[in-house]
Amino acid sequence: MPGDWGGLVLERFRLKWKSYRHRFLPWIVLNISKNEKTLRHVQERCEDKLVPDEEVSRNLLHFFRVLHRTNRRVEFGNFHSQVISDYERRVHDAMFQSLGFCIDRKPSTLPDAGNGVFVTRGLVPKGATVAMYPGTIYQPYEPILLQSIRNPFVFRCIDGVLVDGNDKGISKMVYKSCSGRDRMGPLMTSDTTWLTVTPQNPLAVGQYVNNCSNERPANVCYQEYDVPDTLPMEFRCYLPNVNYSAHSQRPLRCVVLVSLRDITAGEELFSNYYTIVH
Repeated sequence: MPGDWGGLVLERFRLKWKSYRHRFLPWIVLNISKNEKTLRHVQERCEDKLVPDEEVSRNLLHFFRVLHRTNRRVEFGNFHSQVISDYERRVHDAMFQSLGFCIDRKPSTLPDAGNGVFVTRGLVPKGATVAMYPGTIYQPYEPILLQSIRNPFVFRCIDGVLVDGNDKGISKMVYKSCSGRDRMGPLMTSDTTWLTVTPQNPLAVGQYVNNCSNERPANVCYQEYDVPDTLPMEFRCYLPNVNYSAHSQRPLRCVVLVSLRDITAGEELFSNYYTIVH
């Protein structure tokens, strides 16, 4: 009995460590060169962008317009499962109509990796905006220690900006608080539905894209993107990001995932967790 308990503890620790190690700097330093195929190399920071920001803006604006025509706000707690299912279908139909493909969360093909993100319908062409990495945006000088504890969803941008994509615990509370703070009367300036099982913006699942391996090379990459001021106010409710500080002077940072090649229905998305700037 004590042996079984000890084995369960070790197995639980192993799974936690496997999830967290990619954020543990000493482990990264010691292991980063062992899996060369999982690294993405660029010569300059500007080369980190696979497609121009203007193209990302056009793709998102087109999608938000279609989504806005088909989407309506509902309080899921007041409706039965059939209504929620119909809502999900409408949202994914809007995605397919505007982008030509659909993505969704499903159990990953990787052992012990939890959920992953799959193309469930259509074809993703090379250079398409496939997903968005949701979460609270922290500037390099802002406090994130408590939120980062046992949190495998903290994404670090090249310039040190952090995105906390955890949809549970204190991270969830911080995001909802900041989103409520920034709303303008009846208008929401960010999307909180990515914290639920039914996001109104189905692209907002980028935090569940798993790291590539030597056997499963990356088919998408992260691209940092600052939201332009020209985005119409009525579409900001679909942005799954919010600044931690109400007084941030910088544009809202988003991180999108862009396809490196054509991706067909049934394929799981894999990204490079590390980009090395020479």
